[in-house]
This record gives sequence, structure tokens and C-alpha cells, in this order.
Amino acid sequence: MYLKDIENAPHDPSSGRFGRVIQHGRDKGVPIPEIYHLFAARPAAAKAMGDFMEEVMRGPSELSPGQRELIASMTSAWNHCVF
Repeated sequence: MYLKDIENAPHDPSSGRFGRVIQHGRDKGVPIPEIYHLFAARPAAAKAMGDFMEEVMRGPSELSPGQRELIASMTSAWNHCVF
């Protein structure tokens, strides 16, 4: 991750869903999606992004939700990101 201060910050498991996920992943030694660190550091931004993504993925469109999911998964694969 490019924001080492955010990635390496201690995340209190009681600080919210993403803090708990990060701590659980650290305890288990599993990789944590980098965006989770940003979400834990900025919960309001996480909510705004979640609302935006819900609209993009499930709102009115000429594409079905399945087609949009396929586009998102292929884009993630091309970018070497976990989807």
C-alpha cells in the first residue's frame, strides 16, 4: 500500500467492522485487502464509497447486475486485485 502510516496503524477491533476484519486477518496471518485499511481509518469515506458502489452495481442500468459484476471481476483480475 502507498499509505504506510494508514496500513501500519493499530486498528482497535472495537472501532468498527473494518478494524475487526484487519485485526482478525493480522491474528491469522492472512493478507488484508489494502482498501480495508483506508476504510478503517476513514469510516465516513467507506460509507460514501459503499453507497456509490451500491448505486453503480445495483442501480438502474442497461447492464444486468451480473454483467456489472463480471466487468468488475475482470477489471480486478487485470489489476491483480482480489475481487
